[in-house]
Amino acid sequence: MNQSILFPDLQHWDETQKHICFIAQQQGMNIKCYISAQKLAQLNDFSPQPNSDEAVAMLALFDAVRFDAEEMAEALIEAEEFDEFGAVHLG
Repeated sequence: MNQSILFPDLQHWDETQKHICFIAQQQGMNIKCYISAQKLAQLNDFSPQPNSDEAVAMLALFDAVRFDAEEMAEALIEAEEFDEFGAVHLG
C-alpha cells in the first residue's frame, strides 16, 4: 500500500445515494471515495437482514471489506480517475 495515501477512520452512509463515503488523504488533501451498497454486497456476498438498520448494516459491511475498498480507491487515485468534483467512485 502506498504510504502517501492515508485512509483515516472517517466514513458515513449516504441514505439518498445508497453509498458509503470515506476519505483518502494525499499530500494534505482530502479525497472523497464512494462505494455503492451493491459493490459492498458484491465484495462480501452480503444481504442486509430485513428490518435491520440499513446504515449500521452498511457501515459494518464496509468495515469487513475496508482493506479491499482502500486498495481499490488507492488504484483509482494513482490513476487520477477523479470525477468532476475530485472524488473517486469504486462502483
